[in-house]
Amino acid sequence: MKSRILIKIGGRAFEDKQGFRELAQAILSAKQVEVIIVHGGGAEISQALKDAGRQTEFINGIRVTRAADIKIVETVLSGTVNQRISSWLEANGVPSLRMSGKTQRLFVVDPLIRDGRDLGFVGQIKQVNPAVVIDAIQSGQVPVISPISANAKGASYNVNADSAAAALAAAAHCTDLVFITDVPGVLIAKQTRPCLSIGQAQPLIAEGIIQGGMAAKMESAFEALDQGVPRVHIIQWQGTHTLQEVVQQRCNAGTTVTK
Repeated sequence: MKSRILIKIGGRAFEDKQGFRELAQAILSAKQVEVIIVHGGGAEISQALKDAGRQTEFINGIRVTRAADIKIVETVLSGTVNQRISSWLEANGVPSLRMSGKTQRLFVVDPLIRDGRDLGFVGQIKQVNPAVVIDAIQSGQVPVISPISANAKGASYNVNADSAAAALAAAAHCTDLVFITDVPGVLIAKQTRPCLSIGQAQPLIAEGIIQGGMAAKMESAFEALDQGVPRVHIIQWQGTHTLQEVVQQRCNAGTTVTK
């Protein structure tokens, strides 16, 4: 029986082509693993907005996305970053299919309201239609997905990539959700915690021990676990053996979060 893994790649998780060469080798060698990729691109979005003279504002870690911003954000995510990841995988022998949350209404969103404040064109996923993704993996392709999505009327919205990954991992019945980051895992007292349950993690967030971007990532992990994903991993890329270690449940690095 094949495992199905959704890999969410953070903007700085792989710095160059070598990382994607290793990822491609890992995918090709893991014959019994179906892979889905969701990516972010926050640093490149910030730079593109800065180049356009736009101010960036965050509310509780969520980027406010105004009408004048969303076209830039979509160009970066669904264009530049998506194309780069797909082309690097293809160059290393992995057939891929570029898509976004707008592809065949993969994600349908409503506006996200945070603490009573309107975040502009920022979406909260209300519906996932994973058929296009499942069709791709069953045809031997790796879906490479930008989190840009649309509302019921087709207007583009920026969606947090971690939230998109969690929602899709659940809807596509993935065995594992893997957040590949630029940090080694969840750090407690400067030490990586190898395993955490939701019950263990929530008090650490409430006490501010887990905070900032990692707290937000943990909330996405909780969403995935609550919707039926068995395991969520928060790791740095460890080389070509990383996927096999996830499948075999013998991760020697990072943090595994379970319900």
